[in-house]
Amino acid sequence: MKVKICGIQDEKIALQALEYGADFLGFVFAKSKRQVSIETVKKIVEKLPSETLTVGVFVNEKIEIVNEIIIKCNLKMVQFHGEETFEYCSSFSIPVIKAFQIHSNEDIKRALEFNVDYLLFDSPAGPIYQGGNGTTFDWGLIENLGKKDNIILAGGLNSENIEHALKIASPQIVDISSGVETNGMKDPSKIKTFIKKAKGMKE
Repeated sequence: MKVKICGIQDEKIALQALEYGADFLGFVFAKSKRQVSIETVKKIVEKLPSETLTVGVFVNEKIEIVNEIIIKCNLKMVQFHGEETFEYCSSFSIPVIKAFQIHSNEDIKRALEFNVDYLLFDSPAGPIYQGGNGTTFDWGLIENLGKKDNIILAGGLNSENIEHALKIASPQIVDISSGVETNGMKDPSKIKTFIKKAKGMKE
């Protein structure tokens, strides 16, 4: 089981998340309450181990701007949460995660038509932001999917429901943001607890 902690905004939390076993760190460049600047991410990434899987999160951004940020921030992966097409996603030289808001089986079928490195199944968007809204979707919709090595489960996960989510959906990767926050800020103790439970470690 691999864990992605998304919405990282400072160096201390980034390093703590890695220490606790996070496999991916996500930085949100799209409009969000967790949005970070290029300069902030650049400074954080410079302090991380070179092998850290850093992920830039975007929504309907211009290809040239994404590529510019990839270079400036030394990103290892990109994640798209908007209406990006398969052709758009194929424009990048690093691994791509394409997020899909899951309402029904039709959304699953549409997602599976995308030949990208990873598919992220998320809850429907909130009234303002595309992701990080702390709500779940019906995990049973992906219960009977076949190979799931490239499936990332997101949306409303926390330390209380992660074991149930894994039992139903059986993803290989989970993504969490608001579920490891207290008063809108990343909480080290919640990150530690969530990762332990996701990876099946004892408290």
